Amino acid sequence: MNENERALRCELVDVARAMNSTGLNQGTSGNLSLRIEGGLLVTPSSLAYDQMEPEDLVAIDFDGQPLPSGLPRRERRPSSEWRLHADVLADRPDAMAVFHCHPIHATALACHDRGIPPFHYMTAVAGGDDIRCAPYATFGTAALSAHTVQALQDRQACLLSHHGLVSLGRDLDQALKIAVEVETLAQMYLQALQLGEPPLLSASQMEEVHRQFRGLGYGQASKN
Repeated sequence: MNENERALRCELVDVARAMNSTGLNQGTSGNLSLRIEGGLLVTPSSLAYDQMEPEDLVAIDFDGQPLPSGLPRRERRPSSEWRLHADVLADRPDAMAVFHCHPIHATALACHDRGIPPFHYMTAVAGGDDIRCAPYATFGTAALSAHTVQALQDRQACLLSHHGLVSLGRDLDQALKIAVEVETLAQMYLQALQLGEPPLLSASQMEEVHRQFRGLGYGQASKN
């Protein structure tokens, strides 16, 4: 295994462990991927993140077939959501990493088929005025991948109905940061709903936010 591949594998393992330590995920649920030449590295199925090593990550092409690796194979199966990761990366050449998790507040909204409207200016962190909720489909299916790809059009994150959250970025660190922001927004929105539906920012107000964000590089999958 060359040094670049080892570095990518180590980075993915580190961020996978950080996902649970931030509270974004619980147990072995959730999964991460990173674009590599010819396909992607994805976390394996049913392996606790604190037990995961770089050699456990699975290298596959966009059809789910194994890619050659410089590592001895550990016969790990890719995450059951490998198709979602592959389809999103195939559709979004601007993105290098995909992050999927089941955070409490974002998932609570998704269980009501609700996205996050522009109640707060930081909804712009996901690239648009709102954060959509993709329609429900069984995990691991092509239908779920298709819904997710559609919900991520012009966006860096979306919710998955009755399921969880997906974010993407130019690297794993950005994908993680966007997921943290979306979960924070979900918690804030749920709190605001205790007083009733909050007023929303207008399209012109959100456009000004996007203008500011573009100047700062917020929510951009590709470097300017």
